[in-house]
Amino acid sequence: MKYKLFEGSRVLHGGLIEDTADYEQAVRRAIAAAAPDPAAVAAVGHRFVHGGSRFHGAVLLSEEIAREIETFNRLAPLHNPPNLLGYRTARAALPHCPQAAVFDTAFHQTIPPRAYLYAIPYEHSLRHGIRRYGFHGSSHRYVTLRYAELHGGDPRAFKLIICHLGNGCSITAVDGGLAVDTSMGFTPLEGVVMGSRSGDLDPGALLHLMECEGLDTRQAGRMLNRASGLRGLSGLSHDVRELLAAEASGDERARLALEIFCYRVIKYIGAYYAVLGGAAALIFTAGIGENSSEIRARVCRPLGALGIEIDEEKNRAARGREADISPPGAATRVWVIPTDEELLIARETRAAVLSASPPEGR
Repeated sequence: MKYKLFEGSRVLHGGLIEDTADYEQAVRRAIAAAAPDPAAVAAVGHRFVHGGSRFHGAVLLSEEIAREIETFNRLAPLHNPPNLLGYRTARAALPHCPQAAVFDTAFHQTIPPRAYLYAIPYEHSLRHGIRRYGFHGSSHRYVTLRYAELHGGDPRAFKLIICHLGNGCSITAVDGGLAVDTSMGFTPLEGVVMGSRSGDLDPGALLHLMECEGLDTRQAGRMLNRASGLRGLSGLSHDVRELLAAEASGDERARLALEIFCYRVIKYIGAYYAVLGGAAALIFTAGIGENSSEIRARVCRPLGALGIEIDEEKNRAARGREADISPPGAATRVWVIPTDEELLIARETRAAVLSASPPEGR
């Protein structure tokens, strides 16, 4: 069973969403709503955005591990601190329960140095931990495993290109069940255009803009994270649904924003097809990827040279459900697979608890 407890400071309680300004209170209320009988809770899994290069999989949490995670707070200041507060609050509310950390960055730890290193002075990379970390790892891992389940069960048999397209977007090349490259980098700002994030940007352009506009680093970060992407290009919205409607009404900036978004996705797909030397499937997931047949169509139409085609009728019918939307005989299959990060976190939490438990009879 999947039960989403809370999102930010909005709590699901009795089927209704309530607002609270206190994150710790939100966690306590979410736990109380989900677990009226604390003794029935076997374990608690926590999603952590950043585990740096230290954590390659799910781990059982302790205060010592929590202090290690704190060292990555500077790399994910908006996410890791509340994640840690969630852990400590849950530990206080459910002291008998093992708690596990599942990291967004873990799935991408198999990416080789040629793909994760930036061409800056090498000692700076080592000293400051500057490298491609990648994000949305729980989603990419779930989709990788789910595709394998649908096609014989062994993820080592497939080369996949996974497009996680939502308000945040990332594209990952997967070879034999392992990530070999991903579009997000040192932070979730890099990569394709997103709802309000810029995606790839010449650092020289940023330096020039900061000088011209008199922006400090905090103001520049806010602009790139919250006022750029589809929102900044269109001047209207970060929501693809609203932009498609505006485009249909003749809004030129909405049309341009969507064109740039799709173009950047196409470029990454082409690059990863080359990196992999071909792909068994191109997979769309997350809010836009699962639900927007129009965006899927616009992305796939120029990719016929890669054996990527879609059946328009199948594509229109595949809204929020698993489906192969390719025509018969297409060399590279195109799939829609709804992500389930909560289920992946639950599975990895269970595995972490079981691996730490002594065998029965000892």
